[in-house]
Amino acid sequence: MSTNPNSPSHREGRLAGRTALITGAGLGIGRACAVRFSEEGARLVLTDIDPINLAKTRALLAPGCEVLVHVADVTEETQVAELFSHADAFGPVEILVNNVGGGRPGRIWDLSVEDWDHTMRLSLRSMFLCTRAILPGMIERGYGRIACLSSGARNGTVWNALHMGACAYSTAKAGVTGFVRDLAIELADSGVTINAVAPGPIDTELAGPFLRAMEEQGLDYSPFRMVPMHRLGTPREVADALLYVCSQEASYVTGTTLDVSGGR
Repeated sequence: MSTNPNSPSHREGRLAGRTALITGAGLGIGRACAVRFSEEGARLVLTDIDPINLAKTRALLAPGCEVLVHVADVTEETQVAELFSHADAFGPVEILVNNVGGGRPGRIWDLSVEDWDHTMRLSLRSMFLCTRAILPGMIERGYGRIACLSSGARNGTVWNALHMGACAYSTAKAGVTGFVRDLAIELADSGVTINAVAPGPIDTELAGPFLRAMEEQGLDYSPFRMVPMHRLGTPREVADALLYVCSQEASYVTGTTLDVSGGR
């Protein structure tokens, strides 16, 4: 038996002894989720398309966190298969966070088919491929937690819609909710739960400057004015919600979409 006080068997926390795979872990919410989960004792499999950002995330993890880093494009079936082959060798993955998403903005009359397909690929294809890959093992073991990133945009977000148009992104994030609702029913007797977390305007490296610029321009639909709490959320606040739905505390919670949106 290991006598290292920082080994997974000795570390404490709400995810102690659990292995979590987080996609899009190089920036923003994915990075915050990795850090938060490491603080709660999880072993981590982190993946992103950018190796430099992945390395930066790894450097921020809690001391003693056991981690496997794997560069992959999780919209590609063959790369997802390779990712999960490496993850299985690391140990049984009991938690999956489908964080990869995004898309190209634009009014519908300006959107190309490529723009539309690119958005669906990022948010929906990646979620489908990773969930499909992980479920057989979770079902066999009778335990699993899956969390998917939706968005307040699933209901239409005023600042996105009025500023630049975002129907493709809103459609994709609404699709996450449907995905979670159906699979929660399919998996109800399996010991596996699946939920979504829907962030509002979050101060990430990519979105923060864009959202703050709306307020600086005095736009009536700035999220600082539209959100009742009159501020942007932080990536850590979203990570805290992801921690909840991936913890034992949420054992009777499945098929839900939890808003983290400042009251919006």
